[in-house]
Amino acid sequence: MTITLYGDSISGNCLKAKFVADLLGKPYRWIETSVLKKETRTPEFLALNPAGQVPVAVLDDGRPLAQSNAIMLYLAEGSRLIPADPVDRALMFQWLFWEQYSHETAIAVLRFHKAYLKKPDSEIDPSLAPKCRRVLTLMNDHLATRAYFVAEALSLADIALVAYTRFSHDAGLDLKEWPHVHGWVVRIEKDLGLKTVLPA
Repeated sequence: MTITLYGDSISGNCLKAKFVADLLGKPYRWIETSVLKKETRTPEFLALNPAGQVPVAVLDDGRPLAQSNAIMLYLAEGSRLIPADPVDRALMFQWLFWEQYSHETAIAVLRFHKAYLKKPDSEIDPSLAPKCRRVLTLMNDHLATRAYFVAEALSLADIALVAYTRFSHDAGLDLKEWPHVHGWVVRIEKDLGLKTVLPA
């Protein structure tokens, strides 16, 4: 089974799917699809995902699957990245939902405005930075007594949350202010076989 992944390498959401496929040795073909170049707005891409968003996975039988966390769940089916215990599995879903609703909408958005659209702070929603700080504080408090988000083992919750957290500096956030998050990012990067992107 080889799937095709349409993704933008600057997108944490797209990298999530790549991280899972790489870690589990799932074969895939990567097609770089730039958001900034509006390659997600072509008729060909919109036929795969009318929402015009990456990532999109095209399965062996031609069926498209959108949304980063849905793609991760498909790739990780039956693997150690999805807890066997029903409560732990539900907690993993809890963090996956929170990541898309509260985390990605803060850190990813602020990063995109600052690092890619090059907007000055005066043109950025002033509520974004405080929202990011609240998100990181919640994560830091949770990680104060644990190494991973769920069940003391690497799960999709960690992979989903690390994808944008490791680029917090692009949003003007220094993870050294949140030491438990900083240590966790280093740990997850190592678990995934990634070179750290954190500033020295």
